[in-house]
Amino acid sequence: MAVESKKNETSAEKNVNSEASKGEEFVKINGEGKGVELSKQHKEDQNAGKKGSSINGEKDLNLNTESIEDKEDEKKEDQDVVFVQDVGFTIKITAPGVEPFDIQVSSMEMVQEIHQLLMDREDTCHRTCFSLQLNATTLDNFAELKSIEGLKEGSVIKVVEEPYTMREARIHLRHVRDLLKSLDPSDAYNGLDCSSLSFLNVVTQGDILVRLQEKKKSRPESVDCTPSDSIIPGSVERPLVPLQPQSKEQKGPNCIKVLTTSGWNPPPGYRKLHGDLIYLYAVTLEEKRLHITACTRGFYINQSTDEEFNPKPANPNHLSHSLIELLSQVSPSFKRNFTLLQRKRTQRHPFERVATPYQVYSWIAPMADHPIDAIRAEDAFSSKLGYEEHIPGQTRDWNEELQTTRELPRKNLPERLLRERAIFKVHSDFVAAAARGAQAVIDGNVMAINPGEESRMQMFIWNNIFFSLGFDVRDHYKELGGDAAAYVAPKNDLQGVKVYNTVDQEGLYTLGTVVIDYRGYRVTAQSIIPGILEREQEQSVVYGSIDFGKTVVTHPKYLELLGKAGQQLKVFQHSVLNDKDEEVELCSSVECKGIIGNDGRHYILDLLRTFPPDVNFLKIEGEEMSKEARALGFPVEHKHKLCCLRQELVDAFVESRYMLFIKYAAFHLQQVGLKKQKTTSERSGSIEKETIKSEEADIAAVQSTSEKGTEEQQQLNSDEAKKIVESITESITHGEKPDVEESTKEIVRKAAAAVGSLKDTEFDIRFNPDVLSPGVRHPDGLVALERLKKEKQLIKDAADFLITIQIPTFIRDCLDHSSAPLDGSTLIEAIHSRGINVRYLGKIVSMLSKVPQLEYVYVIGVSELIIRAAKHLFTTYMQGVEMMGLSAAIAHFLNCFLGSNLTPVATLGADELQTKPSKRRNKRRGKQNPLSSNESTDWIHMTPKSLWSMLKTELSSYWDWELAVDGVDAAVEKYMGQKVSLLRAFCQRTGIQILMREYSYEVKNRNTFFEEDIINVFPVVKHINPRASDAFHFYTTGQQKIQQGFLKEGYELISEALNLLNNVYGAMHPEIAQCLRMLARLNYIMGEHVEALGYQQKAVFMSERVNGIDHPYTITEYTHLALYCFANNQISTALKLLYRARYLTLIVIGENHPEVALLDSNIGLILHAVGEYDLSLRFLEKALALNKKYYGSRSLKVAVSYHLVARTQSCMGDFRSALQNEKETYTIYKIQLGEEHEKTKESSECLRHLTQQAVVLQKKMNELYQGRLGAGVPTTGLPLPPIQIQPPSMGSVLDMLNVINGILFVQISPQDIEAFREEMERRQMTEGSPPKLLEVKEEEASSTDNSSQVKSCS
Repeated sequence: MAVESKKNETSAEKNVNSEASKGEEFVKINGEGKGVELSKQHKEDQNAGKKGSSINGEKDLNLNTESIEDKEDEKKEDQDVVFVQDVGFTIKITAPGVEPFDIQVSSMEMVQEIHQLLMDREDTCHRTCFSLQLNATTLDNFAELKSIEGLKEGSVIKVVEEPYTMREARIHLRHVRDLLKSLDPSDAYNGLDCSSLSFLNVVTQGDILVRLQEKKKSRPESVDCTPSDSIIPGSVERPLVPLQPQSKEQKGPNCIKVLTTSGWNPPPGYRKLHGDLIYLYAVTLEEKRLHITACTRGFYINQSTDEEFNPKPANPNHLSHSLIELLSQVSPSFKRNFTLLQRKRTQRHPFERVATPYQVYSWIAPMADHPIDAIRAEDAFSSKLGYEEHIPGQTRDWNEELQTTRELPRKNLPERLLRERAIFKVHSDFVAAAARGAQAVIDGNVMAINPGEESRMQMFIWNNIFFSLGFDVRDHYKELGGDAAAYVAPKNDLQGVKVYNTVDQEGLYTLGTVVIDYRGYRVTAQSIIPGILEREQEQSVVYGSIDFGKTVVTHPKYLELLGKAGQQLKVFQHSVLNDKDEEVELCSSVECKGIIGNDGRHYILDLLRTFPPDVNFLKIEGEEMSKEARALGFPVEHKHKLCCLRQELVDAFVESRYMLFIKYAAFHLQQVGLKKQKTTSERSGSIEKETIKSEEADIAAVQSTSEKGTEEQQQLNSDEAKKIVESITESITHGEKPDVEESTKEIVRKAAAAVGSLKDTEFDIRFNPDVLSPGVRHPDGLVALERLKKEKQLIKDAADFLITIQIPTFIRDCLDHSSAPLDGSTLIEAIHSRGINVRYLGKIVSMLSKVPQLEYVYVIGVSELIIRAAKHLFTTYMQGVEMMGLSAAIAHFLNCFLGSNLTPVATLGADELQTKPSKRRNKRRGKQNPLSSNESTDWIHMTPKSLWSMLKTELSSYWDWELAVDGVDAAVEKYMGQKVSLLRAFCQRTGIQILMREYSYEVKNRNTFFEEDIINVFPVVKHINPRASDAFHFYTTGQQKIQQGFLKEGYELISEALNLLNNVYGAMHPEIAQCLRMLARLNYIMGEHVEALGYQQKAVFMSERVNGIDHPYTITEYTHLALYCFANNQISTALKLLYRARYLTLIVIGENHPEVALLDSNIGLILHAVGEYDLSLRFLEKALALNKKYYGSRSLKVAVSYHLVARTQSCMGDFRSALQNEKETYTIYKIQLGEEHEKTKESSECLRHLTQQAVVLQKKMNELYQGRLGAGVPTTGLPLPPIQIQPPSMGSVLDMLNVINGILFVQISPQDIEAFREEMERRQMTEGSPPKLLEVKEEEASSTDNSSQVKSCS
């Protein structure tokens, strides 16, 4: 299958690249040098911002390297100009049996990519075994087009059929099978071959862009706007079936009944000499039974039958080079249906077909039929057991591939692109192989390398990958928490591998590492260091310790390499004592081992303690915590002693300490300056005393000013302060200026001491990861103890920083709802990005419970806690279940966890086998499976009561959070969650796939889930994500340009980033989706509505495929696409997309969320535009209620909501209510913006208009009824007279949509822009800080309201 997925990938790249290359070739050639300039500039900016890290004695190193870098950059640009000659041109292809056709290629492509394109094209897809010839010479498949002599615009390339070999015949057969199955979604449901689901075209009933091009521009007469009942505000139904809307022609027509390899295989010797390769058997739709021979020249029908072997050709003897041609000749139905199938296949959007880089699993699936498929069967048992299809007969040497790609050169852009692409490709293959291997290990398909040992201690090798289980083997982790520590160690190790890979230190190598959770077991997959299996671990380790610090060794080369990496990772070089009481230098934690492989490379492994320990979760004798920590109930005793802080926290802490250092020093230098002016005689003495006295007070002063001061001022001051202090610290450390006065040295010394710097003369904050490790002994001299005390204090300060600064900042950031998490995964992403570990979630949830506006974050937090605790219990629960009872056990767990039946009955699986003796036999068989325990039916005795009481205990011991209920119904009621969201999150976290049907959770007397509802269990895979660094620089520089108002330049840079991303990641990747969304938004702002729609459509496809169909990012992409559809006059499509987004949001979180307010405002506005006022009002009133709840009744968002409701009510003729609501709008504007603001004036105008309307209406009513009923009869309660109401114009609705989605256009004339640019350049020359004109704020990908804003700040 590898061939197929490879083919898919390249053909899609082809599609993507050819689309890109047509329009962007020119930009590339002209824009590249500039891009490099910018990315260089960006790096310099970054370095300027991160001087803190480089002051750590890296200064001299920096000074020397800068000049080298400059030279390199000059070289780089010369080379980039060469690289950029990536020219697109057209060539003609002539193939047998089809008309010649033209294709667009790029000089950077390989010949192989043309191959793949032809195998994907409708008219040539049936060929696999051919070569390409130019002027009668055969082209090398792996040659780049630019290196081929004589290949130019208009060249003719000929497709020549080649003779088959056994391998080629098998590849051809597999390709045919894949073509016949190309519309079948079963691979996506089964999580195979990187297929995944996408429903955009089902939701919009066809391709939006195709519909646009058909120029249905006229306003449609009838727009069907009624949403299904479950989407209307207030509905409590949460149906699951619409989650995967099935299209009618999903499977595609059937072409053939049976196509399989024949039982007559392999060909006997005498037929091999006739060129027979494989025998096939087929049954056509016309019920013809065919025995087919594949020989070196192609395929023909032979005379064999089911009983008799006769390999001679049948009459008439067609010989076809392709199997498809042969079947088309003998079966008219095959020919007709295959043509239809291919047409449908090629009509699908390329992004629906391309393979994703990592497998995405679906947590819910319809019941699929399981058709007979011999090729699938053969795959399962032969080629997949460790053999990759394109390297026949040998396993891949993963370690060599992973390390070689890292060693590729990286001096200039083309080299870096090649290197990053190779790293990414090998890494994604490795992740897929590791996941397959882990499943094979747990399913009992792989023999252990130590079969004599107990099952928990066994280790495995499969496909050159080493697998170990997450149990505490040989009491290795006894001191650290036993199995709990062994379970968390692989994840910590993975974090360590991630940061060392990011540092990318030349000469230092890490292992390919993937952590897989499957069926309750945690499996670590690692690439194998050459030679490590031949020798004992004691002999191999040349650095570090294999017994947690008793015996420790070190190695100069490792110290040098780890020292360089440690500068960036803030790891401090320190000494520990070994068993002979000798001091040993290390620059990592003691567990980190250095092994020199047989290949001479320096490997490091066991990086589980790369980061400083988290003292909030370690109870250590004799260590005093700060009063803030004690107030919050810390230290909490955790299940294991491997709690570490995150890299993000370390970075944020060092940055904040650096700012404090700068401000402190600057404050004092200023004081010195003032004093100097006053007196010169008694200068130094008094200042010394003064400073010592006021040190504490000053730090407080500095801190308080920094908290109070406005950000811009702070920025300005801190920038100036930075310059002053840096020049001084530099001169002190290098001793250049003898004239630096003692007092200034003293100030810097004090500032360094005040922030806890490890060096006296400069800022140096790094961490010693061993400082609190049990079993590690430290040198004891006076100096050493003093230093140790400092190191301990720093680690405590970092832990305090997390609870006193980072967590409150997170809650403050939530309050402006700019990044409102939609579900557990986005919440965890948000806290991780601030360096907060998940073990703090209990504390965060307790704080959130006191903030009513953040009720929705509280609900998500509580649900996440419950899900995680349930996952912990499920892990151990699954380990006690034998294979035959798996589905029954999972269903029973779900019933106890989410069902309302208090006494669910567990049905023991495989009822049809339940005769008495077979029970015993099953048990015996279970014992032989290495991973199943003897008591395999304990799980039957679990009840909802016992499960929820275990949940309570788990939540209390792990998160220090008290669950106040003892059942799911009470929990849902108390914590405002919903069962469907819990079910979704639980299935995603544990890898369960359930049947797509409506589950009745509320039934008290029978089970909610049955054995048949559990369809599959998938592995949950954790791995690192290699980055495209250049693309990232282009993207961020582009964002900066846009924020400075240079939309066009920003747009070009981000387009270039997209090019580079495609270059590194291929066609599909979450980062590409983000880039596409940004380009769509920019096109929309620049008025290119059709382009915006095109980019955003791709972003939706891609997000569905790589993030998942119900991922929060996908919901955001749907919302953006709806806006662009409306702008392109596709009104009913826009509504369908918004309904889909609202439905997904309801499943993921429910109705109480600020994102729902935004969706409802959008839906209400569009319904209002098409005259569906009643429906519109329901959505707008819901939006108003939610906005009031989350933003406060005086917020501008609420004012807009009141105004929208008033507009709709006035259109319905309900002027009294409209007046009331518009008054609210007016009041808010008046309070917030003042009488004179244009918004306030607009609102007051609106009030006047509404009052007039109301008066006119009343008059009309009076005239009408008084005339009819005679004077003096009261008119209240009578029906309204018909009134003419003008529906709003589409333009005005679009303006309003832009407002609520946070897009404001600023009208500026070109002359103004020109004048402004000149002014800006002039200012930049003088002060170096540009004013902002236009700001396009793109929230981080983690944001769920990813609305960009363009606003004037003049």
